[in-house]
Amino acid sequence: MNETDTRSGVSDAGPEPAAGTAPEPTTVTVAGQDWDQVAESLEGAGEERIVVNMGPQHPSTHGVLRLILEIEGETVIEARCGIGYLHTGIEKNLEFRNWTQGVTFVTRMDYLSPFYNEVAYCLGVEKLLDITKHIPERATVIRVMLMELNRISSHLVALATGGMELGALTTMLFGFRERELILDVFETITGLRMNHAYIRPGGIIQDLPDNGVAKVRELLDLMPKRLRDMEHLLTQNPIWKARTQDIGYLDLTGCMALGITGPVLRATGLPHDLRKTQPYCGYETYEFDVPTATGCDCYGRYLIRVDEMKESLKIVEQCLDKLRPGPVMVDDKKIAWPADLSLGPDGLGNSPKHIGKIMGTSMEGLIHHFKLVTEGIRVPAGQVYTAVESPRGELGVHMVSDGGTRPFRVHYRDPSFTNLQAVAAMCEGGMLADVIASVASLDPVMGGVDR
Repeated sequence: MNETDTRSGVSDAGPEPAAGTAPEPTTVTVAGQDWDQVAESLEGAGEERIVVNMGPQHPSTHGVLRLILEIEGETVIEARCGIGYLHTGIEKNLEFRNWTQGVTFVTRMDYLSPFYNEVAYCLGVEKLLDITKHIPERATVIRVMLMELNRISSHLVALATGGMELGALTTMLFGFRERELILDVFETITGLRMNHAYIRPGGIIQDLPDNGVAKVRELLDLMPKRLRDMEHLLTQNPIWKARTQDIGYLDLTGCMALGITGPVLRATGLPHDLRKTQPYCGYETYEFDVPTATGCDCYGRYLIRVDEMKESLKIVEQCLDKLRPGPVMVDDKKIAWPADLSLGPDGLGNSPKHIGKIMGTSMEGLIHHFKLVTEGIRVPAGQVYTAVESPRGELGVHMVSDGGTRPFRVHYRDPSFTNLQAVAAMCEGGMLADVIASVASLDPVMGGVDR
């Protein structure tokens, strides 16, 4: 048997074996030299089975993934994932920060959909505090609006990077151009393009700026046409269909066995979406469809993401219609973050009126401000599991409180981590060239995998 590894130069296993003994396997090591050298060293081999490292790099993933592939010719015999290159220790860090500070950490996990990380975390904290029903309506509507805009921006990256890896460079240009429009809206509303820490336990950190609604409406006017352009570029493109149809096959049985959720599951025809099956943030009051496909392949997952972006635009439109004046944080001053931000569109600081009140006329206000900022809120002892439907599937949070001001334990069930289990099932027996298409259809974000 011949093996190829990507560590150092070309070498042969050694002298010929003695007569009557089994031949030693030949090992060939490859490190960037010309393939002719490798082929020459393999001459005379009875079979050509090679082990290749694809990575650690970005093969259609958002982060650093290593794939260990055993191939015969161009057929993948075995595929394994090597993860951990982006490990940040976020879950452990949460145990040393107060409950509000935790938002700043979790938003950095799946960095392509930070609002989902924040909402899932805050829903869990609010459930432990038993204040879910007291979250202001306006704050909940804004949460939904930002999540759905985030779903579109995340899917655009999935199509852009997946298309680029398969040679559709125009798709990458279109995808990132449209994503910039959404990130501009996020920057207008939160002050940041990514890692916002805008969703807080009890509501949101601050209300929409004066031009926030207008910016979203401008986006809603432009985005449908831009999405149609990308759809026209790919959906009936014969090269795109040849590279994605019947590639990366994974049926419903495989998805259920591996715990796969999101577009990969819905591509098998099952309309499972937590926004419908286990509503949160008032999703039961919105009208939208759950797109499905039946091909169980990369092409079906592409179609689902395109359709989901259209449905998200419908939900955002309904959010704007539902917006009513009102508070954006719970009334309980022992929970609400003590801020009244007004300096600049991104809330650079507390308003002079708020500072004058707590410093000059309200001793209780000053005490609450000091304790909440330095110590944090106290969350009753208990444990809870909350889940939201992220662009990649079920994003769940299991959190445990011991009654203190810091989490005892927070563990995320990230869909990218779970969905990567499907790499072997989707790639083994297929062609080496199709591995990239299969991984791209999973849309894994390694920040969520390695948290």
